[in-house]
Formats: sequence, structure tokens, C-alpha cells
Amino acid sequence: MGRAFEYRKERKMKRWGAMAKAFTRIGREIAISVREGGPNPDTNARLRAAINNSKAANMPKDRVDAAIKRASSKDEKGYEEVVYEGYAPHGVAIVIDTQTDNPTRTVANVRSYFNKLNGSLGTQGAVEYMFKKVAVFKFNKGAIDLEELEFELIDAGLLELQAEDDLVVATADFVDFGKLAKKLEEKGIEVIETGYDKIPDFYKEGLTDEQAEEVIKLIEKFEEDDDVSQVFHNMK
Repeated sequence: MGRAFEYRKERKMKRWGAMAKAFTRIGREIAISVREGGPNPDTNARLRAAINNSKAANMPKDRVDAAIKRASSKDEKGYEEVVYEGYAPHGVAIVIDTQTDNPTRTVANVRSYFNKLNGSLGTQGAVEYMFKKVAVFKFNKGAIDLEELEFELIDAGLLELQAEDDLVVATADFVDFGKLAKKLEEKGIEVIETGYDKIPDFYKEGLTDEQAEEVIKLIEKFEEDDDVSQVFHNMK
């Protein structure tokens, strides 16, 4: 009885912790979006995407509104996006995207993770050229004819349309983010989550289970940091 209670409590705390991190990162995305394109989601595609993601994460609307209001204030300290690159153990290329209000703190943390877990922080451009940045849109299939939709989205930059059960994932070159977002809106498709991915041009293969575990430990360490928004790597 006691162990079962503690287990449920631990799981609940982990869920709360994950939710808190998701809310923090969405809040930062909203702040950056407002600074770049203004507080009106009707004219700011990136802000619309952030709001969609807040709904997918069950973030309360009052928190979203408060984040937009804070970001609109001239007194609010802004966040900036900084990308760090380097190598995990065993030659695995790794890219860390961050959203931070203190780059000095962030780079110190990133460097310490690399050093403690046998990686190496590289200079700008060291490995990011190995990755292709793509926009990602997720929505429910419903009654949509995917073959017809795929044909209609090609002119908006669609690269690939994949479906698994009722979930559809559409990807495009990141430069076509706005075009594809607008086309999906025109089609009346409600996007439930929007983001991006960085896909490696090639993969590092041949790692043993033990070596792969070393890489995973470093990736997980980055992901635990509140300043880190996403981590990408080329481990097979």
C-alpha cells in the first residue's frame, strides 16, 4: 500500500514537472514570437503556432494571455534564440537550440554538460550544416482525402505527408513555414501542434548499446535544462 502510494505520487510529480517545463518553453516561444511579429496572432503566424501548441499542452488561456501581455511590455526582458553545436561521445553530432534571457549562464551550462559527459562544445557552424531544418504541422485526419490534400499542398512547399492512425504530419522546408501554415488555414484544417525538426543528412552508425547509452545520457542532460528548447543529433 505504501509503495503503491509513493509510486503514484512520484508519477504525478513527474507529470507536473513535465507540464511546468512545457509551459515555460511555450511562454518563451510566445515572448520571442511577439517580439518578432507583434501581439496579434491574426498577423503573426509564429504566435498562432505557439498558441496552438499551448492548447495541445493544456496550458490555461489566462497564462497564454498573460505571456502575450508581458512580451508586449517595453519593460520585459527579452529572450533570444541561441544555437550551440558540438559532438557527443563517439563522434555523434549534436545541435542544441536554446531560448534564453542570459546567454552567459546558458553557454556555461551547455559547456559543463559536454565536459562532464565526454562531449565537446564546437564553434558556430561546426555541425549544424549537417542538418536540414523542416517545419512540422500535426493535425487530425478526420474525413480528409490525403491524396488530394497532398496534391494541393505541394505548391505551398510540402515535402512529405504521413499518417499514423488519425494523426497526420506534414513537413516543409522551414523557409516555407508561413506558406504551408496559410494553406492549411485556408483549407480549414485545424493544426493541433506546430514546430520544427532538424534532420541529419547522414547518421552515425555502429555504436554499441553502451556507447549509445552514453550519448543518450548527454542528450537527457541537455533536455533537463530550462533554457534548452530542443536537441537534435545524428545517432542512428
